Amino acid sequence: MKKGNISIFVPHIGCPQKCSFCNQNTITGQHSAPKPEDVVYAVETALKRTEFEYEIAFFGGSFTAINREYMISLLNAAKPYVESGAVKGVRCSTRPDAIDEEILQLLKSYGVTAIELGAQSMNDEVLSANFRGHTSDDVRHASKLIREFGFELGLQMMTDLYLSSPDIDMKTARELIKLNPKTVRIYPTVTLKNTYLARLLEEGKYSPAPLEDTVNLCARLVALFEKNNIKIIRLGLHASRDIKDNMLGGGYHESLGEMVHSKILLNRILKNPVGEYTVYVNENTISKLKGNKKANISALHNAGYKIEIIFDNSLKANELRLKNGIKNT
Repeated sequence: MKKGNISIFVPHIGCPQKCSFCNQNTITGQHSAPKPEDVVYAVETALKRTEFEYEIAFFGGSFTAINREYMISLLNAAKPYVESGAVKGVRCSTRPDAIDEEILQLLKSYGVTAIELGAQSMNDEVLSANFRGHTSDDVRHASKLIREFGFELGLQMMTDLYLSSPDIDMKTARELIKLNPKTVRIYPTVTLKNTYLARLLEEGKYSPAPLEDTVNLCARLVALFEKNNIKIIRLGLHASRDIKDNMLGGGYHESLGEMVHSKILLNRILKNPVGEYTVYVNENTISKLKGNKKANISALHNAGYKIEIIFDNSLKANELRLKNGIKNT
Protein backbone atom coordinates (compact mmCIF):
# COMPACT_ATOMS: atom_id res chain seq x y z
CA MET A 1 0.00 0.00 0.00
CA LYS A 2 1.26 3.48 -0.86
CA LYS A 3 2.10 5.87 1.96
CA GLY A 4 0.84 9.43 1.97
CA ASN A 5 0.54 12.52 4.14
CA ILE A 6 -2.65 14.39 4.89
CA SER A 7 -0.90 17.74 5.09
CA ILE A 8 -2.31 20.49 7.31
CA PHE A 9 -0.33 23.71 6.90
CA VAL A 10 0.01 25.83 10.02
CA PRO A 11 1.70 29.03 8.78
CA HIS A 12 4.16 31.37 10.50
CA ILE A 13 2.19 31.82 13.77
CA GLY A 14 4.49 29.53 15.78
CA CYS A 15 7.74 31.26 14.92
CA PRO A 16 9.32 33.73 17.38
CA GLN A 17 11.03 35.67 14.58
CA LYS A 18 11.15 35.87 10.80
CA CYS A 19 14.03 34.05 9.16
CA SER A 20 15.96 35.65 6.32
CA PHE A 21 14.27 33.51 3.66
CA CYS A 22 10.79 33.34 5.09
CA ASN A 23 7.64 34.24 3.25
CA GLN A 24 5.43 31.43 4.52
CA ASN A 25 2.31 32.55 2.69
CA THR A 26 4.15 32.20 -0.61
CA ILE A 27 5.86 28.92 0.30
CA THR A 28 2.75 27.13 1.52
CA GLY A 29 0.11 28.98 -0.46
CA GLN A 30 -1.79 29.25 2.82
CA HIS A 31 -2.81 32.59 4.25
CA SER A 32 -4.88 31.63 7.32
CA ALA A 33 -4.47 29.22 10.21
CA PRO A 34 -6.46 25.97 9.98
CA LYS A 35 -9.27 25.20 12.41
CA PRO A 36 -10.01 21.79 13.95
CA GLU A 37 -12.88 21.32 11.50
CA ASP A 38 -10.38 21.86 8.66
CA VAL A 39 -8.38 18.93 9.99
CA VAL A 40 -11.50 16.73 10.03
CA TYR A 41 -12.45 17.76 6.50
CA ALA A 42 -8.93 17.10 5.17
CA VAL A 43 -8.79 13.65 6.77
CA GLU A 44 -12.28 12.61 5.70
CA THR A 45 -11.57 13.72 2.14
CA ALA A 46 -8.26 11.86 1.99
CA LEU A 47 -9.66 8.63 3.45
CA LYS A 48 -11.93 8.26 0.46
CA ARG A 49 -8.80 7.16 -1.42
CA THR A 50 -8.31 3.74 0.09
CA GLU A 51 -5.10 2.86 -1.75
CA PHE A 52 -3.03 4.97 0.67
CA GLU A 53 -1.80 4.42 4.21
CA TYR A 54 -1.95 7.90 5.68
CA GLU A 55 -0.30 9.99 8.35
CA ILE A 56 -1.71 13.34 9.39
CA ALA A 57 1.06 15.91 9.00
CA PHE A 58 1.10 19.36 10.60
CA PHE A 59 3.59 21.27 8.46
CA GLY A 60 4.43 24.82 7.44
CA GLY A 61 5.38 26.46 10.72
CA SER A 62 6.71 25.55 14.15
CA PHE A 63 3.96 23.32 15.46
CA THR A 64 5.15 22.99 19.05
CA ALA A 65 5.73 26.75 19.34
CA ILE A 66 2.16 27.79 18.54
CA ASN A 67 -0.36 28.66 21.24
CA ARG A 68 -0.70 25.53 23.39
CA GLU A 69 -4.51 25.55 23.50
CA TYR A 70 -4.68 25.93 19.73
CA MET A 71 -2.13 23.16 19.17
CA ILE A 72 -4.10 20.78 21.40
CA SER A 73 -7.32 21.61 19.53
CA LEU A 74 -5.70 20.48 16.28
CA LEU A 75 -4.31 17.34 17.91
CA ASN A 76 -7.74 16.58 19.40
CA ALA A 77 -9.22 16.72 15.91
CA ALA A 78 -6.62 14.24 14.68
CA LYS A 79 -6.61 11.87 17.67
CA PRO A 80 -9.79 9.86 16.89
CA TYR A 81 -8.39 8.87 13.50
CA VAL A 82 -5.19 7.62 15.14
CA GLU A 83 -7.04 5.69 17.83
CA SER A 84 -9.35 4.05 15.30
CA GLY A 85 -6.43 3.07 13.08
CA ALA A 86 -7.81 5.06 10.15
CA VAL A 87 -4.41 6.79 9.95
CA LYS A 88 -1.02 5.41 10.90
CA GLY A 89 -0.10 8.36 13.10
CA VAL A 90 0.65 12.06 13.24
CA ARG A 91 3.84 13.84 12.22
CA CYS A 92 4.74 17.47 12.72
CA SER A 93 7.53 19.89 11.91
CA THR A 94 8.94 22.32 14.41
CA ARG A 95 11.94 24.31 15.61
CA PRO A 96 14.83 22.67 17.47
CA ASP A 97 14.44 25.14 20.35
CA ALA A 98 10.74 24.31 20.74
CA ILE A 99 11.35 20.76 21.96
CA ASP A 100 11.63 19.57 25.57
CA GLU A 101 10.57 16.57 27.65
CA GLU A 102 7.16 18.03 28.53
CA ILE A 103 6.15 18.77 24.93
CA LEU A 104 7.34 15.36 23.76
CA GLN A 105 5.25 13.61 26.40
CA LEU A 106 2.24 15.65 25.31
CA LEU A 107 2.77 14.84 21.64
CA LYS A 108 3.10 11.13 22.40
CA SER A 109 -0.23 11.16 24.26
CA TYR A 110 -1.95 12.43 21.11
CA GLY A 111 -0.52 9.80 18.78
CA VAL A 112 2.32 11.78 17.25
CA THR A 113 4.82 9.31 15.81
CA ALA A 114 7.32 11.43 13.88
CA ILE A 115 8.88 14.85 14.43
CA GLU A 116 10.82 16.80 11.83
CA LEU A 117 13.20 19.52 12.92
CA GLY A 118 14.00 22.51 10.76
CA ALA A 119 17.74 22.41 11.36
CA GLN A 120 18.55 24.23 8.07
CA SER A 121 22.28 24.51 8.87
CA MET A 122 24.72 23.17 11.44
CA ASN A 123 26.94 26.23 11.14
CA ASP A 124 26.22 28.72 13.92
CA GLU A 125 27.40 31.74 11.93
CA VAL A 126 24.99 30.85 9.12
CA LEU A 127 22.15 30.24 11.57
CA SER A 128 22.71 33.63 13.22
CA ALA A 129 23.07 35.52 9.92
CA ASN A 130 19.74 34.10 8.73
CA PHE A 131 17.89 34.90 12.00
CA ARG A 132 17.12 31.28 12.84
CA GLY A 133 17.13 31.98 16.57
CA HIS A 134 18.66 28.62 17.53
CA THR A 135 22.08 27.01 17.48
CA SER A 136 23.50 23.78 16.13
CA ASP A 137 23.63 22.46 19.70
CA ASP A 138 19.87 23.02 19.94
CA VAL A 139 19.50 20.70 16.94
CA ARG A 140 21.70 18.07 18.57
CA HIS A 141 19.86 18.27 21.90
CA ALA A 142 16.37 18.17 20.39
CA SER A 143 17.30 15.29 18.08
CA LYS A 144 18.60 13.26 21.02
CA LEU A 145 15.42 13.85 23.02
CA ILE A 146 13.16 12.97 20.09
CA ARG A 147 14.91 9.66 19.55
CA GLU A 148 14.99 8.87 23.29
CA PHE A 149 11.21 9.34 23.46
CA GLY A 150 10.75 6.85 20.61
CA PHE A 151 9.69 9.24 17.86
CA GLU A 152 10.86 8.91 14.28
CA LEU A 153 13.32 11.74 13.70
CA GLY A 154 13.31 13.76 10.51
CA LEU A 155 15.70 16.60 9.78
CA GLN A 156 15.41 19.42 7.27
CA MET A 157 18.33 21.32 5.77
CA MET A 158 18.68 24.22 3.39
CA THR A 159 21.44 24.90 0.90
CA ASP A 160 22.81 28.26 -0.23
CA LEU A 161 21.73 30.28 2.79
CA TYR A 162 23.32 33.69 3.34
CA LEU A 163 27.00 33.22 4.34
CA SER A 164 26.88 29.51 3.57
CA SER A 165 28.78 27.66 0.85
CA PRO A 166 28.78 24.20 -0.75
CA ASP A 167 31.50 23.10 1.67
CA ILE A 168 29.51 24.34 4.66
CA ASP A 169 26.36 22.64 3.34
CA MET A 170 28.21 19.34 2.91
CA LYS A 171 29.49 19.66 6.47
CA THR A 172 25.92 20.29 7.63
CA ALA A 173 24.85 17.06 5.95
CA ARG A 174 27.63 15.13 7.67
CA GLU A 175 26.63 16.61 11.03
CA LEU A 176 22.97 15.68 10.44
CA ILE A 177 23.97 12.11 9.59
CA LYS A 178 25.62 11.82 13.02
CA LEU A 179 22.19 12.48 14.58
CA ASN A 180 20.83 9.30 12.97
CA PRO A 181 17.60 10.63 11.43
CA LYS A 182 15.31 8.29 9.55
CA THR A 183 14.37 10.93 6.98
CA VAL A 184 15.77 14.15 5.54
CA ARG A 185 14.32 16.98 3.47
CA ILE A 186 16.65 19.13 1.38
CA TYR A 187 15.44 22.61 0.50
CA PRO A 188 17.66 24.76 -1.72
CA THR A 189 17.15 28.38 -0.74
CA VAL A 190 14.77 30.38 -2.93
CA THR A 191 14.96 34.15 -2.63
CA LEU A 192 11.41 35.49 -2.42
CA LYS A 193 10.08 39.02 -2.53
CA ASN A 194 9.54 40.76 0.82
CA THR A 195 12.26 38.83 2.64
CA TYR A 196 15.58 39.81 4.18
CA LEU A 197 17.37 37.84 1.47
CA ALA A 198 15.57 39.94 -1.13
CA ARG A 199 16.96 43.08 0.50
CA LEU A 200 20.47 41.58 0.63
CA LEU A 201 20.16 40.66 -3.04
CA GLU A 202 19.11 44.20 -3.92
CA GLU A 203 22.06 45.59 -1.94
CA GLY A 204 24.48 43.25 -3.70
CA LYS A 205 25.37 41.41 -0.48
CA TYR A 206 23.90 38.04 -1.46
CA SER A 207 23.88 36.16 -4.74
CA PRO A 208 21.61 33.10 -5.07
CA ALA A 209 23.29 30.03 -6.49
CA PRO A 210 22.53 29.29 -10.16
CA LEU A 211 20.29 26.29 -10.74
CA GLU A 212 23.16 24.26 -12.22
CA ASP A 213 25.23 24.75 -9.05
CA THR A 214 22.23 23.75 -6.94
CA VAL A 215 21.77 20.55 -8.94
CA ASN A 216 25.47 19.68 -8.61
CA LEU A 217 25.45 20.25 -4.85
CA CYS A 218 22.19 18.37 -4.27
CA ALA A 219 23.53 15.43 -6.25
CA ARG A 220 26.42 15.22 -3.78
CA LEU A 221 24.07 15.57 -0.80
CA VAL A 222 21.63 12.93 -2.01
CA ALA A 223 24.43 10.47 -2.70
CA LEU A 224 25.83 11.08 0.80
CA PHE A 225 22.51 10.57 2.59
CA GLU A 226 21.67 7.49 0.54
CA LYS A 227 25.08 6.00 1.28
CA ASN A 228 24.18 6.33 4.97
CA ASN A 229 20.72 4.74 4.50
CA ILE A 230 18.81 7.94 5.25
CA LYS A 231 15.64 8.35 3.24
CA ILE A 232 15.19 11.64 1.40
CA ILE A 233 11.48 12.43 1.46
CA ARG A 234 11.62 15.83 -0.20
CA LEU A 235 14.04 17.63 -2.49
CA GLY A 236 13.10 21.24 -3.22
CA LEU A 237 9.93 23.22 -2.62
CA HIS A 238 6.63 22.00 -4.00
CA ALA A 239 5.68 23.38 -7.39
CA SER A 240 3.72 26.57 -6.86
CA ARG A 241 2.51 29.48 -8.93
CA ASP A 242 3.03 31.73 -5.90
CA ILE A 243 6.71 30.79 -5.77
CA LYS A 244 7.17 31.37 -9.49
CA ASP A 245 5.52 34.77 -9.24
CA ASN A 246 7.49 35.88 -6.19
CA MET A 247 10.95 34.34 -6.60
CA LEU A 248 13.92 36.54 -7.36
CA GLY A 249 16.47 33.75 -7.68
CA GLY A 250 17.71 30.49 -6.23
CA GLY A 251 17.59 26.77 -6.74
CA TYR A 252 13.97 26.22 -7.72
CA HIS A 253 12.72 24.06 -10.54
CA GLU A 254 9.57 21.97 -10.84
CA SER A 255 11.69 18.98 -11.90
CA LEU A 256 14.57 19.54 -9.49
CA GLY A 257 14.41 15.99 -8.13
CA GLU A 258 14.65 14.44 -11.57
CA MET A 259 17.49 16.79 -12.52
CA VAL A 260 19.42 15.83 -9.40
CA HIS A 261 18.98 12.09 -9.91
CA SER A 262 19.99 12.55 -13.54
CA LYS A 263 23.20 14.21 -12.36
CA ILE A 264 23.85 11.38 -9.90
CA LEU A 265 23.58 8.80 -12.69
CA LEU A 266 25.97 10.82 -14.85
CA ASN A 267 28.46 11.10 -11.98
CA ARG A 268 28.34 7.34 -11.42
CA ILE A 269 29.49 6.76 -14.98
CA LEU A 270 32.05 9.56 -15.02
CA LYS A 271 33.85 8.16 -11.98
CA ASN A 272 34.91 5.23 -14.20
CA PRO A 273 37.83 5.44 -16.65
CA VAL A 274 36.99 6.75 -20.12
CA GLY A 275 35.98 3.86 -22.36
CA GLU A 276 33.14 1.80 -23.78
CA TYR A 277 30.40 0.55 -21.45
CA THR A 278 27.09 -1.24 -21.48
CA VAL A 279 24.79 0.57 -19.04
CA TYR A 280 21.96 -1.45 -17.50
CA VAL A 281 19.00 0.48 -16.05
CA ASN A 282 15.36 0.03 -15.19
CA GLU A 283 13.28 1.31 -18.10
CA ASN A 284 11.69 3.87 -15.76
CA THR A 285 15.15 5.39 -15.26
CA ILE A 286 15.99 5.91 -18.92
CA SER A 287 14.89 9.55 -19.12
CA LYS A 288 16.99 10.45 -16.08
CA LEU A 289 20.00 8.63 -17.49
CA LYS A 290 19.76 10.49 -20.79
CA GLY A 291 19.14 13.83 -19.05
CA ASN A 292 17.14 16.84 -20.19
CA LYS A 293 17.39 17.06 -24.00
CA LYS A 294 19.93 14.18 -23.78
CA ALA A 295 22.37 16.42 -21.92
CA ASN A 296 23.97 13.44 -20.14
CA ILE A 297 24.52 11.59 -23.41
CA SER A 298 26.19 14.65 -24.86
CA ALA A 299 28.34 15.12 -21.77
CA LEU A 300 29.50 11.49 -21.90
CA HIS A 301 30.23 11.72 -25.61
CA ASN A 302 32.21 14.92 -25.18
CA ALA A 303 34.20 13.30 -22.37
CA GLY A 304 35.12 10.38 -24.62
CA TYR A 305 32.74 7.73 -23.31
CA LYS A 306 30.80 5.40 -25.58
CA ILE A 307 27.78 3.71 -24.02
CA GLU A 308 24.99 1.35 -24.97
CA ILE A 309 21.87 1.33 -22.79
CA ILE A 310 20.15 -1.97 -21.95
CA PHE A 311 16.94 -2.29 -19.92
CA ASP A 312 17.14 -4.43 -16.77
CA ASN A 313 13.96 -4.13 -14.75
CA SER A 314 15.45 -6.15 -11.90
CA LEU A 315 17.24 -2.92 -11.01
CA LYS A 316 15.45 -0.36 -8.88
CA ALA A 317 14.61 3.11 -10.15
CA ASN A 318 17.65 5.43 -10.15
CA GLU A 319 20.06 2.46 -10.11
CA LEU A 320 22.45 1.49 -12.87
CA ARG A 321 25.00 -1.24 -13.52
CA LEU A 322 28.03 -0.88 -15.77
CA LYS A 323 29.85 -3.53 -17.76
CA ASN A 324 33.03 -2.93 -19.68
CA GLY A 325 32.55 -3.04 -23.42
CA ILE A 326 29.58 -2.61 -25.71
CA LYS A 327 27.29 -5.65 -25.57
CA ASN A 328 26.10 -5.72 -29.16
CA THR A 329 29.37 -4.96 -30.94
